[in-house]
Amino acid sequence: MLSSRTAPSTAGVVRSRAAGAPLARRPIVAAPRSNVACDAAAMQFFRGVNESNVPDVQLMRSRTGTSGSARIIFDNPSLFQASSEMGEITGLYLVDDEGELQTTDVKAKFVNGKPSSIEARMNFRTQFEWERFIRFMDRYAEANGLGFEGPAKK
Repeated sequence: MLSSRTAPSTAGVVRSRAAGAPLARRPIVAAPRSNVACDAAAMQFFRGVNESNVPDVQLMRSRTGTSGSARIIFDNPSLFQASSEMGEITGLYLVDDEGELQTTDVKAKFVNGKPSSIEARMNFRTQFEWERFIRFMDRYAEANGLGFEGPAKK
């Protein structure tokens, strides 16, 4: 599931009451985005606490391009060393200057009774969701010095 803090349910509408005037409906005009490097792209298991380990991200997409998914795998993430005061993991939050993407499909893998990795899965049902995730990953890759590796050749 994807969500965005910057897209309220009344997207495209500004409601105001100035000097007793009735509510006015005006379209929101977005400022053009600049291509400035963003170091604010981060992945978080706890809101406000960035995960320092860089994950392996595997992308799958349908042939039609209308749906897809991403597997985000953290080997020995730093949250395992964090104190239990942080609370339970309720999801993975992908935060950048556009807003926030979120998934609650998060699983931990244990080896010999000790946590070894965490896997999160995100499903995309629309082209918009896919493109939003790719924009986040572009920012995250730039902030962490990562690159893209295409599919393995047979």
